[in-house]
Amino acid sequence: MAVTLTELEQHLWGAANILRGSIDSGEYKSYIFGLLFFKRLSDVWQEEYEQKLTEYGDEELAADADEHRFDIPQEHTWSEVRKHTTNIGEYLNAAFQAIEDANMKLRGIFQSVDFNNKDRFSDAMLERLLQHFERYDLRNSNVDADMLGNAYEYLIKQFADDGGKKGGEFYTPKEVVRLMVRCLEIDEGMSIYDPTCGSGGMLLEAYRAVEQAGKNARSLSLFGQERNLNTWAICQMNLFLHDIDDADVRRGDTLREPKHTVGEGRGAIRTFDRVIANPPFSLKEWGHSVWSNGDPYGRDTYGTPPKSYGDLAFVQHMLASLNENGKLAVVVPHGVLFRAGAEGAIRKAFIENDLVEGVIGLAPNLFYGAGIPAAILFLRKKKPAHMQGHVMIVNGAEQFEEGRAQNYLRDQHIDALCGAYIGFEDVERLAVVVSNDDLAAHDFNLNISRYVNLGEEAEAIEVSEEIEKLEELIAERNAAEVRMNNFLRELGYVG
Repeated sequence: MAVTLTELEQHLWGAANILRGSIDSGEYKSYIFGLLFFKRLSDVWQEEYEQKLTEYGDEELAADADEHRFDIPQEHTWSEVRKHTTNIGEYLNAAFQAIEDANMKLRGIFQSVDFNNKDRFSDAMLERLLQHFERYDLRNSNVDADMLGNAYEYLIKQFADDGGKKGGEFYTPKEVVRLMVRCLEIDEGMSIYDPTCGSGGMLLEAYRAVEQAGKNARSLSLFGQERNLNTWAICQMNLFLHDIDDADVRRGDTLREPKHTVGEGRGAIRTFDRVIANPPFSLKEWGHSVWSNGDPYGRDTYGTPPKSYGDLAFVQHMLASLNENGKLAVVVPHGVLFRAGAEGAIRKAFIENDLVEGVIGLAPNLFYGAGIPAAILFLRKKKPAHMQGHVMIVNGAEQFEEGRAQNYLRDQHIDALCGAYIGFEDVERLAVVVSNDDLAAHDFNLNISRYVNLGEEAEAIEVSEEIEKLEELIAERNAAEVRMNNFLRELGYVG
């Protein structure tokens, strides 16, 4: 029986409710995602087996690994695990390990999931959980990849909502991602890279944008890197459940140990057509001690960021990851646009080398656990002729819908921001094209409100009158200070 998306979403969130209270909300997402993935794999494998059995009439041939998208050892299928009523966690762990061993592309995907801990997972709790997951058959004929992928993304968002600030570590609001992808103008055949890919939302949105344009999304080459093991596993499952098998997402610290390189030994940073990311804001332990002696991968071309702010280290890594026609979009805190010191020097170098294509300032409170407004910075190796020597600055402070706990970008806001950005023309109270010379005259400051001011028109002032008022106030202050000192002297506090 086919299931609707709403039914599936409610069903999956219901599984989380079984664990609520027993496990910290920041942890149980890995267990829910692991079970969901195991159930999907088992149901799809069984569906394929039944189809092959009908076709060949031979059980051994129908079960052959070459006849399936992935292999599940027969003694470790969902139905086999369900035969056990004690030590259920042990059998689940064994099944997860067996599936990883049998499928190179799934290696490590269950590593962060351990059900064999009876202090956390009693047999009674696991029995309830497995019974809950059995409510729906997740084979393709009941739940296609798009629907399951959408339900999975819904679950990711729900966990991000539930996790508050921690949710921002693995999930960027889809509307912000959609805006970034649209402004990057991604086309079929391109290579897309996210160096801090979280749960894979940016890579998926790039894929979806090409698909929705009626083009061949499977012609895209998707690459990513993620440091957190749990989040990396969620990303791998997310892509796999969307029927994307060939994305190259690796695990590791992007700044200290970039995984996408070319050449012998350490190699050089691999380059891509489009690079997109939402790195952690103002990361303190980012690798300054290494970069201060010269980044071994040569990503510090425009300078070394300060020890306490890793933002421009990520931006420079992304810039090094662009090919000659490449373009990047990165979420940054506003401080990156105007802070002085080492960051100011790097920003100056970016602008003098005509690498900054533009910046979009976003409304506040759009991100999990970050009430401060953020911005999207766009850099490009080679700008089109009409953009050269200029930067597009868009102020999106008014483009949002207010929510109770969080603000939102709606379609009309995305349309307005994207339209203004790609249009590359002045729009009243929204956007302005600024020359690099003007930016230089303002000390290479990219503070958005300096160029697109949404405040009331400043009242004209008469300088001589204001100086006269100031002198009067200074005289009054001096007189008050004399009186105060006289009182203190009378009381014996001043000699």
